[in-house]
Amino acid sequence: MTQRKRLSNVQSSSQSKRQSNSFMTQEEDEDATFTQPSTSQVQRGLEKLTAAQVDQKTAEVVQYILVKDQKKIPVRRADLVKHVIKDYRTVYPEIIKRAMQTFEQVFGLKLVEIDSKNHMYVLVNNLDASTARPSPVERPSNPKMGLLFVILSVIFMKGGVVRENLMWNTLKKLRVDPGQRHEEFGDVRKVITDEFVRQRYLEYVRVPHTEPVEYEFRWGQRSDMEVSKAQILEFMGQLLEQDPQSWTQQYREAHSTASSSQASSSNHR
Repeated sequence: MTQRKRLSNVQSSSQSKRQSNSFMTQEEDEDATFTQPSTSQVQRGLEKLTAAQVDQKTAEVVQYILVKDQKKIPVRRADLVKHVIKDYRTVYPEIIKRAMQTFEQVFGLKLVEIDSKNHMYVLVNNLDASTARPSPVERPSNPKMGLLFVILSVIFMKGGVVRENLMWNTLKKLRVDPGQRHEEFGDVRKVITDEFVRQRYLEYVRVPHTEPVEYEFRWGQRSDMEVSKAQILEFMGQLLEQDPQSWTQQYREAHSTASSSQASSSNHR
């Protein structure tokens, strides 16, 4: 019975990965049909439109991205063009530029391209804004974000990479068993390996040359932009009643990252 269950889980996981790969290929094909307009094409396109038309389309883009952001789903350029930009493709760069300005000036957020190959965007805290909203990961507003914070903390404290079996064992100690349905998170394994991965908070990648196949977790592109490693270290220090500086490597990494972020922020002011 146990062997049949394991085989079923492996087949289900393999099917899910094949579907995911097929979906990504479709996404890439869709985006390949879009050609980024040149500066002269944008200018000619703007001459054919009224200021009100451009403002309206910019507002639609902002609204679309905000709705996606509620579920922390990255926005693909292909989807923006297909569902929002539509007949305004020739002025796409100008509309995105204005949308970025709106996010910064009105919401204190930055629209950032986290995947230059597939052209995917997310909203992150604008570090230049004194009223920037707190990161949903560092200030969890729901149980899932709290779970994510714990996972990111484990990965950081273990040097940036954690094998899947170690992650599951760690969560079991916290009474979150990926093999059982959780009253708050539902299917824990799916939340972690699918939802958090799609949101770009985590990377879930196969470890080369392993048999049976093993996977490992890393921080995703979104976490690198939204989450403070210094705050994670402070959290762990409070949790374990230990001086954060006692973790020499992590302390150095956390504060070198913080310094780099501050320098980058100053350069953009």
